[in-house]
Amino acid sequence: MPSRTSVCSVVLLVLSMAVAAVSADEPSTVKSREIVGRGAEVGTESGGAFLRPAMATTARRSMLMQGDAEIPLVVVEGTPYEMGRQLGTALKAEIQTFIPAALQGVCSELKVNQELLQEVWTRSAAYADDRVEQELAGLADGCGLPLSTLQAMHAVPLLMPYSCSSIAAWGDATEDGHLYQTRNLDWSMEIGAHNFAVIVVYRPDDGVPHVVPTFAGFIGAHTGMNGKGIALAEMGDASRREAPYFVHAPHFTVFFRTMLYDADSLTKTLEIFHDQPLTKRYHFVFGDGQTDHRAVKIRAHSPEPAAKRIAIWKDNDPTDEFAPNVLSCIVYNDEGRGAFPTLKSGFGKLNGEAMVKLANSIPIKGGNVVNVVYDATALRMWVTYARGTEEAWQRPSVFLDLNTPELLRAATTASPDR
Repeated sequence: MPSRTSVCSVVLLVLSMAVAAVSADEPSTVKSREIVGRGAEVGTESGGAFLRPAMATTARRSMLMQGDAEIPLVVVEGTPYEMGRQLGTALKAEIQTFIPAALQGVCSELKVNQELLQEVWTRSAAYADDRVEQELAGLADGCGLPLSTLQAMHAVPLLMPYSCSSIAAWGDATEDGHLYQTRNLDWSMEIGAHNFAVIVVYRPDDGVPHVVPTFAGFIGAHTGMNGKGIALAEMGDASRREAPYFVHAPHFTVFFRTMLYDADSLTKTLEIFHDQPLTKRYHFVFGDGQTDHRAVKIRAHSPEPAAKRIAIWKDNDPTDEFAPNVLSCIVYNDEGRGAFPTLKSGFGKLNGEAMVKLANSIPIKGGNVVNVVYDATALRMWVTYARGTEEAWQRPSVFLDLNTPELLRAATTASPDR
């Protein structure tokens, strides 16, 4: 993880918006709803050089609240460009406050300039999903920042090392048979992204609706779940010593969006994964709560020879890197931080509350930015963001049930009662 020097000094002077969370066992309430981007906007000039597409779709911004907790929930719909532009409009103030300052701090930490970051993004995006590039163009038009600035910021995860964890449990391992999956993001508290937290629900004209816990100004997904019960988590394994990394490939935050758009089963998720060239060393956990009803753990280390590059483990797999500490209906990667005894003693009793507690017990302290738990069968989630100097493991969680017409359910056939 980055040092607490240059990033801290440049960024923390600017980032002052703190976001609270709510109790993991109490539903969030909605303070207000603001409609943004309503009505057609035909041929609006942008910078005097080109015209923006017409807009006739709506974004909805709600504030999830309980006590002092305030986390924006933004619902966007339409084409990729329209969804990006709605998101940029809804979070314009947050994006304009956060992104330029954070980018300046990151450039100082990595000892690079914005132009190099933009080139990194351009090279990576050439191999990536065009829908993400279209969303990014819309985001720029909505928030008013140059597209080049947002492209440079989206290159940051390609270059910075970080380390995380994930656990998936289902079937006999859980109290109700649902598939529960965790995701810890252990990254940089100094960048201050957690102070600009947002949960985004995407309702595309073409594709599966999905939800992404993220930060203002980011459209890549470090995690997410879609309306078909697909849940995604990542763990970074690459050290800074291995840089420079291979960037002629889509970053995982981009192909995660492809999976969320297109995957209706774990089988399809793995097909999409196998089509991606790899950038550096990662672990992944992919879960399916509704169709294949299982999860897998993947080790994907691009620098290795082809025969050793990818390993995929199912539950209770004797070849798993953690064997013999493996169980049926469970896959996990905690990087040796002690999840197995809890998983073993709690087998058959695991649920959302238990998984939230487990996720909060195994972070890398000093950099625990976000913890998420998905119920990928019932389409529910618990999200815990850091706030200020408090890390995510020290904070309570926001609970969100996605089974409402305004969120995922209206556009998917997934049943929460499976």
